[in-house]
Amino acid sequence: MIKTIIALASFVAAVQAACDNACSGHGKCGAKGICDCFDNWGIGLGHLSGDCSERICPFELAWVDTPDSVGNHHRYAECSNKGICNRGSGECECFPGYEGKGCQRTSCPNDCSGHGRCKYIEDMPFGQVQADYQNAVTGIDSFLPQDPHTFPYYGWDSYKTRGCECDPEYGDVDCSKRLCQHGNDVMDQRDDLLDPHQYQVQKLNFLADQSYLENYQNRDRTFALTFKSKLNETFTTLPINFYSDTGGAGGTDGLHEFVLDIENALERLPNRVIDNVEVHAGVDATNHIHVNITFVGDNVQGPQNLLTVRSYLCGDGCSPKLVGLELELETQTITELTPADFNSYECGRRGKCDYTTGQCQCFAGYTGLSCSTIACLV
Repeated sequence: MIKTIIALASFVAAVQAACDNACSGHGKCGAKGICDCFDNWGIGLGHLSGDCSERICPFELAWVDTPDSVGNHHRYAECSNKGICNRGSGECECFPGYEGKGCQRTSCPNDCSGHGRCKYIEDMPFGQVQADYQNAVTGIDSFLPQDPHTFPYYGWDSYKTRGCECDPEYGDVDCSKRLCQHGNDVMDQRDDLLDPHQYQVQKLNFLADQSYLENYQNRDRTFALTFKSKLNETFTTLPINFYSDTGGAGGTDGLHEFVLDIENALERLPNRVIDNVEVHAGVDATNHIHVNITFVGDNVQGPQNLLTVRSYLCGDGCSPKLVGLELELETQTITELTPADFNSYECGRRGKCDYTTGQCQCFAGYTGLSCSTIACLV
């Protein structure tokens, strides 16, 4: 009888020491009947061990949370505090506007409407072209950087916050609108009408490598120019032969041919995006050549993006195929020598843009792609 009672008490104690639901197969039964759950298993919002029957979702830096005792924010939180954990699948069901593992990043508005790329904040560029950054901030003299400048970014939302970079001819935060042509407001007048028109002049400085100039190595070399329009369209010229001092007395003929090559290359860009330019050049020293490009066409009135000089080797498979130039390091510049006194407004400020079609709806009395032509006088 006593043996039976002892056995029964031992059985009851063993049952009481067993873990709940055998830890659901997702943990090990530890002392005092407490489950030691495997990674990413637990139960409840407190992620207690319990019977290890529920999944734990990924943790990422919280978008919003309460501060700690010293005011720090953005601790790690399940689903970044921007989603609800599905305990069955272990995946976050993110709130609208958030996506990814643990709802770690923002969605781009309307997925950029199919007309742009969704980019992280650290990949968003400064200005429209590389020269915008060089001239405004650094003063670095080089043709080598080709793309708009981006900055290192170490904020808490690095690789989390994203925005749209729109394709050419599209704009707005979700890239949903077709951009319209920009043009000069024909009714805008200068203070003194006797003053001549002032067109934008961009100045290019080439400083050839001395050793290569002495051997005339740049004579048969080629480069190209890239123009970015107000609609963010990018056009690159055919290869341009670099200045050769062979020709008439003092190299005049060679320099004249160089100027004509640049003019023709720019004016042959598609869609008459540059309908007229004037080019002048000079040789300041044995290896220094400056080129002034004046935008005088109706399609390029007002301030334009600075040109990008493609002076590097671009061999087989490249378009255009370039031999490249041998230039002194950090001695090349492209700057705005003279600002235009023309303006450049959407639809010339004399019409409304139909963002569905990208065409200007000109007000009465005006016509043209950018409403920059007076149709009648009232």
